[in-house]
Amino acid sequence: MKAQHTMKTEGRPIHTHEPAPEQEQKRAALGYLHEAWAEARLDGIDGDCLAQACLFAALAELVSTYGEDAAATFAEGLPARIRNGEFSIEQSRQ
Repeated sequence: MKAQHTMKTEGRPIHTHEPAPEQEQKRAALGYLHEAWAEARLDGIDGDCLAQACLFAALAELVSTYGEDAAATFAEGLPARIRNGEFSIEQSRQ
């Protein structure tokens, strides 16, 4: 059974659980980002602008967590990953 912790925010209790496994957290995080992306698009924000803002935020988080050298090393591997299709979304063909 997972341990449950309680935090209070603005007078309301928030129940948290032990961290989920990394893959589960990544799937949940991606779901949150997809929801935020869809909401921003409905508000008229351009997809390219969103992408650049997301990349900036992601890289800034990596730098603050791991440092500039580690973040730069991670970024150096991105061209090969992009070319290998890791970020391509399969689109249905009609």
